[in-house]
Amino acid sequence: MLHNNHKISIAIVDDHPIVIEGFRSLLESSPLYEIAGCFTTGAGCMGFLQQHKADIVLLDITLPDGNGVHFCAVINEFYPDTMVVALSNLNERSIISQLFKNGAKGYLLKNISAKELLDALNTVWEGNIAMSPEVKEIMQQPDLNTLQTIPELTKREKQILQLLAEGRKSAAIAEELFISPLTVKTHRATLLHKFQVSNIVTLVNRAKETGLI
Repeated sequence: MLHNNHKISIAIVDDHPIVIEGFRSLLESSPLYEIAGCFTTGAGCMGFLQQHKADIVLLDITLPDGNGVHFCAVINEFYPDTMVVALSNLNERSIISQLFKNGAKGYLLKNISAKELLDALNTVWEGNIAMSPEVKEIMQQPDLNTLQTIPELTKREKQILQLLAEGRKSAAIAEELFISPLTVKTHRATLLHKFQVSNIVTLVNRAKETGLI
């Protein structure tokens, strides 16, 4: 709720000026909000927040100088009194989850109506989490990663997996385990198959998610 006639100040960050103008026009038509600033880059918003205050930052995810996931974490760390509401066309569960982990108070898709946006901002201002209906539906679905069974690994596969996680190359792994580079290559291929991934980075991340390393 508003106190002492305080208007909620909003900073808008989006790389499309026409999008900024649309949201600016909508918010300025409401007696509850005022525009603190509009920016087409994350850096521009960061520079503004060093000298000024915004109650809420409407933050796009895809920006020319970085991504909103990173900027959200920075805002949450250095400007904890400023609430971040992601406003994006992206509806991938992993991105949404990471935004909330980084302190976002809302995640809205750009196809929302004017009323839905205003209602969401009120929800955030009152201390609650705001999500577009589609986002809420996505987050209520089971996480496929948690449904995947943990693959059974041999002792040797576990050793190689651990060394891969440490950044070791095949030749170094072969030398340390006293096996041939071809054997290491075969085990790598088997690990990729068991985890149903296509590269070592994803393999290591998936192994960490399942607690194998």
